[in-house]
This record gives sequence, C-alpha cells and structure tokens, in this order.
Amino acid sequence: MHHENHRLDGARRSLISWRHRIQPIVWLLLLACGAFSMVHADWPEFRGPWGNGYASAPGESKPIGIPLRWSEAENVQWKTEIPHRGWSTPVVMGGQVWLTTATVDGREFFAICLDEKTGRILFNERLFESASPEPLGNTVNCYGTPSPTIEPGRVYIHFGSYGTACMDTRTFKVLWKRTDLPCRHYRGPASSLILFENLLILTMDGVDVQYHVALDKMTGKNVWKTDRSVAWNDEDVPGQMARDGDLRKAHSTPLIVTVDGKHQMLSAGAKAAYAYDPRTGKELWRVQYPAWSASARPLYRDGLAFIITGFGGKTELWGVRVDGQGDVTDSHIAWKYDTMVAKTASPILVDSLLYMVSDDGMVTCLESATGKQVWRNRIGGNYAASPLYADGRIYFFNQQGKTTVLKPGNTCEILATNTLDTGFMASPAVSGKALFLRTKTHLYRIE
Repeated sequence: MHHENHRLDGARRSLISWRHRIQPIVWLLLLACGAFSMVHADWPEFRGPWGNGYASAPGESKPIGIPLRWSEAENVQWKTEIPHRGWSTPVVMGGQVWLTTATVDGREFFAICLDEKTGRILFNERLFESASPEPLGNTVNCYGTPSPTIEPGRVYIHFGSYGTACMDTRTFKVLWKRTDLPCRHYRGPASSLILFENLLILTMDGVDVQYHVALDKMTGKNVWKTDRSVAWNDEDVPGQMARDGDLRKAHSTPLIVTVDGKHQMLSAGAKAAYAYDPRTGKELWRVQYPAWSASARPLYRDGLAFIITGFGGKTELWGVRVDGQGDVTDSHIAWKYDTMVAKTASPILVDSLLYMVSDDGMVTCLESATGKQVWRNRIGGNYAASPLYADGRIYFFNQQGKTTVLKPGNTCEILATNTLDTGFMASPAVSGKALFLRTKTHLYRIE
C-alpha cells in the first residue's frame, strides 16, 4: 500500500509538472490566436486586410455589427477635424488610427495618429517638405493621397517621390526615411504602399520613370527594382497630353495573390497591366492596352485577374487569365467590358458577381466569370472612394458625402442612404464594429 501511494504521489507530481510545462505553451497559443484575430479585425492598408475591400475574411458569414445607418446626429462616436488636405485611407491597428495629410500647396507633408477610442490626436508632425512641389494640374488629386500601411509596432508612410518613412508606433520615432526615389508624378502621387514578407513595395508610375521598388522594411534599403517593360511608342502621338507625358503615368496599387501555390503581384500601369514575382520583381506576364492613368486596384478570383485599364478612349474592365508567361495580350484575355466602367473607384467582388461604380454614379453588376452584365442602376453623385463589403452589404461613398448601401444580388436593392457634411475622396476603414470614414475635412468613427 505504501508503494502504491508512492507511485500515485509520483504520478501526481508528474501531472502537476506537465501542467506547469504545458500551461505557458497553451497561453502563448491563446495569445497568438487572439493577436491573429485582432490583426485581422483591423485595417492594415488600402482596401483592408485582403486588399479587396472586405471587412471580414472571404467566406466568413458571421455579422460583425457594422452600422447600416448614420448621419451627423446618429451613430457618430467621434468626429475629429484633420488639418490640411489628404485622401489617404486610414489604417487601424493596436488602438491607433494613422493617416497622412499635406498642405494644399504641397510644401509640407504630415503623419497623423489618433486614438481609436476617443479620436484624440496623439501625433501630428511634419515628416517631409518640398521647396518646389510640382503643381497638380487637376482638381481631383492632392499631395496626401497614397495610403500608409501598418503592422504591429511599425507604420509606413508614403508621399510618392516626396518621401517614404517608417515609424515606431509606440514611441513615434522615425526609424528610417527615403527621399531619393525619383518619379515625376506630374498629377500628384496616388499609388499606395503594400507589405509582403520582409518587403515594403512602392509603385512609382510617373511621366519620366515607371517602376516598382521593394525596400527592406527594417532598413529601408533597396532589395529589388523593376522597370515597366512596355514600349511606349508615343513619340509621334499628337497632342499636349502625349508631349507632357500623361500617357505614361498611372496611380494604381498592386495586389498580391496566390496562384497554384505561387505568389503573383498584379499591377495596373499605363499602357499595360503586369504580374510580377513579389519576392524578386521578375515580370511574369503582361497584357497591353491603349489607356493610361490606371487608378483602380486589381482584383482576383478563380484564375482571373480583374483589371481596369484607365483613361483614354474607352475605359475597359478586363478579365485576364493568370496562368500565362510573357506578353499574353492575344491569348489570355477572357473577356472585356467597356460600358460605364469605373475610372477611379476600385471594383468589388461578392460571390460570383463583380460590382463597380463609375465616376458619375452608375453602379454595374457583372458575372465575374464571363463579364456579362446582370444589372445597372444610377445611384447619383461622383465617386473616387472604393466601396466596402461588410455584413452582407456593399457601401458606396460619393464625393458629395452620401453613402448608398446595397444588398448584393441579381437585382439592385438599396438598403439605406446616409449623409455626412462633406464628401468622400478617401476609401473607408473598419475595425471591430466601427467604420472609420474620412471626409474631405474630418475623420469619423461610426458605430
């Protein structure tokens, strides 16, 4: 009996010892799962965690509680005036909201951080300045249009060739800066930053040079740089726009997708759209078109890339098969659509349907596999901000301050319209149940 008790005591001690060893591992796993969920509940870049305008993971049907209705007097948790001018999408993580702004004349460039719960400005400092910024030459863009990107502990701020910086989100210290990446944006910078593994990838599509460059996100040093490969053939094209270089610039932000287990970076430029290997910058394939100033971010589904070609002649939306190599213009375009195509706002995919809103307020729904039109309906206003998909609804934000909420499907069903005092140029952000909406003058938390 004594020996039996001794064995039981030993077993208990072993069990207690095992529990002590395993508990820290369990807690670490739980914390990791919580951190993962928190990161994916936040908004780390232009168009969100998946780069496609979704507030929830694709396939997730559980509602998160995004408001359907709001106004200046309803569901506004806070409203904070943002100085100067900026169209960049807010990024949200770790209780902070970051965005950028610049003076109207383009001489000073600022990063701003707000407290997510209260809207109080925690940081508002000038990061860059320019003694002689080039005039925008248009009323659409501004000097604070490229959206930042954020990850735990770091935020990356970008103003095109005027400067790129990495900041510590806890101390607000600048960790590195770059002001030596050339590009004559001409109509103002607009392409946003993206993160991939250890890389921060910039898109520089100007009238003089057109390239992607990947920086080591820890140091800011170049890892790879790839020039656009299309032949311009515009030397003899008549007109002031050709002479000024307009036909060579673009404003789109790339999207990184996985195709047969390999990464492709889909990127719309002037005169062509491309796929690159994001680790090396190697060009994989391209399709050529006559348009320029592509602004919309590409989308991807079921082996097709969805690319809006830009301005010039007819703006078109193309469905392009992504399994090609080299110039696949004649072999891999599955379909084209050329009526009332969005020039500025990016499209959005819900199930098998693709939705887009034209600059003058026409919403079109297409079958994503075929490009066949399902319906079209005018919702009014002018559009630059990209739409949001949340809680089974699509939100469209116009430059006059109205948001139209639609139910996705084979018919156009408007669920609500909401109005704020000034209009939207910036695209929305989501964190938890809250919408972060940046108008031309203020940032709102709608919940």
